[in-house]
Amino acid sequence: MSRSYDRTAEDVGNIVALEHVNLRVEDQGLATLFYISGLGLTRDPYMMTSTDNMWVNVGRSQFHLPTGGPAQRLRGRVGLVIDDRESLVRRLGNMRKALGGTRFDFVEQADHVETTCPWGNTILCYDPKPGDAMVLGMAYVEFDVPRGAAKPIAEFYRRTFNTMARVDEAGAAPAARVSVGMGQELVFRETEAEAPAYDGHHIQVYVANFSGPHRALLERGLITEESNQHQYRFEQIVDLDGNRPLFQIEHEVRSLRNPMYARPLVNRNPRQNNRAYVPGRDAWVPEHIAVEMDNPRQAERERRYGTLR
Repeated sequence: MSRSYDRTAEDVGNIVALEHVNLRVEDQGLATLFYISGLGLTRDPYMMTSTDNMWVNVGRSQFHLPTGGPAQRLRGRVGLVIDDRESLVRRLGNMRKALGGTRFDFVEQADHVETTCPWGNTILCYDPKPGDAMVLGMAYVEFDVPRGAAKPIAEFYRRTFNTMARVDEAGAAPAARVSVGMGQELVFRETEAEAPAYDGHHIQVYVANFSGPHRALLERGLITEESNQHQYRFEQIVDLDGNRPLFQIEHEVRSLRNPMYARPLVNRNPRQNNRAYVPGRDAWVPEHIAVEMDNPRQAERERRYGTLR
């Protein structure tokens, strides 16, 4: 008898990638010290190379950090996967003096390193998990939302974007978990705390069925920008029963025909330095912990050819 599998574990949904988080910063030098020297990420060498914006690669995703003031604050936190915690903590520790006088900080927790950027944004860094496809990347963006908002937010994404969404009751408060790519989620966690005013930061996603969500958003008057043939934007997540606003965060929505979709991103190996240089190891190479897949024809192959691989 053949084995049975959880086929739903392979589903991605209509939102296929969380591509970037956009946060305005006041100083590219401070941003470089935190994101590049501290976290060990990589400034995109091909795009936005002037002083008005910087794109920072993290696996297949990015931070977009346009220069200007005041700096923007994400109303929540970003979860990254970064391997080699020991090296990460050492790099962050080296930034203490250089980032003194800013809001920069970091604290080691049991399962992650909690970091704070120079302008107060919280970024949580986790070790890769054995068997997971993501070894370096942006695993989630989590927002703090009002009490009672998790369930209708999950419904909004299920019905408008045709992607998987559920309400997670574990933890101190319910949270909507929305699939936005392989191993990527948007999380909307309920809180009693009053949210600060929205300051215009945004996220960007790619969707396979581009016109369906556009039509649904347009019917409700939620489209805020018809950017071009491959992109539109909206800001309000609403209760579909009555159109009551639930949470404001601009979504930059792109189709898979956008020329930027799946653009290869350069990721460096932050362990390399001029005092302990290893030839051929400049680029970051994922050190996957391989999990061999089942092969239902292996027994027949061994019967015919032996155990050679």
